[in-house]
Amino acid sequence: MTTHTAPATPTSARTEPVSPIALSLSKGVPAPQRHEKPPFTLADVPLTSRFLLGTAGYPSPQILREAIDASGAQVITLGLKRQLAASGGDNGFVAIIRASGARLLPNTAGCRTAREAVTLAHMARELLGTHWIKLEVVGDEHTLQPDPWELVIAATQLVRDGFEVFPYCTDDLVSAQRLVDAGCRILMPWGAPIGSGQGLLNPWALRTLRARLPDVTLIVDAGIGAPSHAAQAMELGFDAVLLNSAVAQAADPVGMAHAFGLAIEAGWLGHLSGLLAPQGMAVASTPVGGRPFEI
Repeated sequence: MTTHTAPATPTSARTEPVSPIALSLSKGVPAPQRHEKPPFTLADVPLTSRFLLGTAGYPSPQILREAIDASGAQVITLGLKRQLAASGGDNGFVAIIRASGARLLPNTAGCRTAREAVTLAHMARELLGTHWIKLEVVGDEHTLQPDPWELVIAATQLVRDGFEVFPYCTDDLVSAQRLVDAGCRILMPWGAPIGSGQGLLNPWALRTLRARLPDVTLIVDAGIGAPSHAAQAMELGFDAVLLNSAVAQAADPVGMAHAFGLAIEAGWLGHLSGLLAPQGMAVASTPVGGRPFEI
């Protein structure tokens, strides 16, 4: 009877590198980050998070504080009109944001004219000590759609006055171009009407904005209802996502804030890694011929 023994492996044989993630999983320890978070500069300020979070409608100040922490957001918005109506200045909401270390982004929510929005922006700069302003000028009470004409007028004046203007706009390309011509380096087009939770109603328009305005910081703002919506926006190549209601009105705002933070990062990493292009028919993922690896 002949015994066959396996040939010895040559010491010079090539060995494939072991994935650090697979290695860590085999040892039962948490996997390391495969990708470092890509740099994100917003209005010349370096950030690590692409999540901008609003502050309205939370069940309590404590839950707002915990949601900010769970989200990882480094830019927090607040409505100046609401703050003035509540107590006229640096009240509890502002203190919570400052304590988190996040940057304040006051907004002109509730304004209906360019003149009103410009006045409120100047008040925000004086009261809160920031030249950042999220510019909102609403033109329709039913849809809360931004007024494109008043928005451009206000943006033009505020840029001249030294503000970094974050205009909340629609996904219309021509309106967006007018805002860029006015001096805006950042645009915040809606995904759907504010607070509707409908997600990205017109991905084609958003994709067009991204393609035609490659050097502009684009942040999807309004209409996001689920973490998957936020991931979709990032997969389109947008720079960040701003939302409020989907977290504040969730059954568990803190858990939802964390979920959105993960979804935004995952969507952006997916965009960087190159998404599989949709095909019009089936394409076998396991060919029956050829080589298993292209080496």
